[in-house]
Amino acid sequence: MSKYMTKQRKILTDYLAQHTDESISAGQIAEALADTISKSAVYRNLSALEAEGKIRRVVSGNSREVVYQYVDGHDCKGCLHLSCTKCGKTVHMQKQIADTLVDSVAANDNFSIDKGETVIYGVCAKCAKA
Repeated sequence: MSKYMTKQRKILTDYLAQHTDESISAGQIAEALADTISKSAVYRNLSALEAEGKIRRVVSGNSREVVYQYVDGHDCKGCLHLSCTKCGKTVHMQKQIADTLVDSVAANDNFSIDKGETVIYGVCAKCAKA
C-alpha cells in the first residue's frame, strides 16, 4: 500500500525515477538532493519505498556499500539486471537472453530464479576498456 505522497517523497521518487539505470547509495542521493530534502528524510523515505517494493536495496559488490535502484517503473518489473562493479551502472538484460538463462537454470538445476530480484554483477564494456 502506498504511503501519502509528501513533497519530499515526491522529490526523492522523481530523482530515483530519473536514475533507473544506476545503483545509488543513500549518501549520494542525500548529497544530490541536499538543497531540497533533508538527509533524514532521504533515509526514512528509502526505507518506506523499499517496504513498498518500489526500490531495491542491494549490497554492492566488494565494497559492501548499500545501494538502491528504482524498480517501480514498468520496464524494471520482472527483468534481470546487470550491474557494473566499477561504475555502478545498472541495465536490463535483454529479455530473450534472460529467459534463456532462467529456463536453463530451471531445467538443469531445478531452481526457479526470481528475475525481479536478481542482479548479475560484472564489468560493463566501457569500464573494461578503461
